[in-house]
Amino acid sequence: MRLLAQLVAVAVVAIAGSGAVGAVQWNVPLTLVLGVATAVLALVAYAWVVRRTERREPAEVGRNGALAAFGRGALFGFAMFAAVIAAIALSGGYRVDGWGSVGGAIALAGFTAAAAVTEELMFRGVLFRFVEERIGTWPALVLTALLFGMAHMFNPHASLWSTLAIAVEAGGMLGAAYAATRTLWVPIGLHFAWNFAEGGIFGTGVSGQGAPDGLLHGVLSGPTAISGGEFGPEASLFALVAGLVMTGAFLVLARRRGHLVPFRRRAAGVAATATLSR
Repeated sequence: MRLLAQLVAVAVVAIAGSGAVGAVQWNVPLTLVLGVATAVLALVAYAWVVRRTERREPAEVGRNGALAAFGRGALFGFAMFAAVIAAIALSGGYRVDGWGSVGGAIALAGFTAAAAVTEELMFRGVLFRFVEERIGTWPALVLTALLFGMAHMFNPHASLWSTLAIAVEAGGMLGAAYAATRTLWVPIGLHFAWNFAEGGIFGTGVSGQGAPDGLLHGVLSGPTAISGGEFGPEASLFALVAGLVMTGAFLVLARRRGHLVPFRRRAAGVAATATLSR
């Protein structure tokens, strides 16, 4: 099946890259190089397997306009996290206890690049696209958002609340970003900038995972609903609200552009089912 072949191709690169990055234990140059290499190899593997299994050029990761689309996504992601951390700080849940580490920020850039690219390729490039093709945008959005949340449920300090928060604010928003733009570069940029701002700049935990300090040594405190607690700002109500707002904005844009695929298409659905069964 096309779906399985594409998932396996990206997953093999992701697992190998994750193992290599973990083995160097945050060595700055090696983490940066291995993280970026993992991202590039995952993109190459995705493009190759799509050409082989679908007999088409993978326009969703095409080079034309890629930098601009990535930049727009990164701008959205950074602005969104900056707004969230400002709201947490004004509520007494975040403070800066001095400078962190430039080296830590550089290492986190590599780590984040690998995670953002591989996760977007698997969840939006493969799963969302295939489900949408078969049964429509809304079921694809709900299903892949839930799967994305579940993929983070075994992270350190994860809980049912953090899993649901990740599903809604990240899984839903990133799927909606792809639906609105029909390029993976926007959700990749958004995902990268959010995570890098979270750990690499403001020095907070990223989805519960421990990491070196970023540019700032940030400290979260107070109620989990405000700060996100040990899991990090993604478990904060402020992040949930920001994610819902962005999801709504992307879905409105997708509707205006005619990018929403209706639920239970007839002729097209039959054709898609036949294609998936090959």
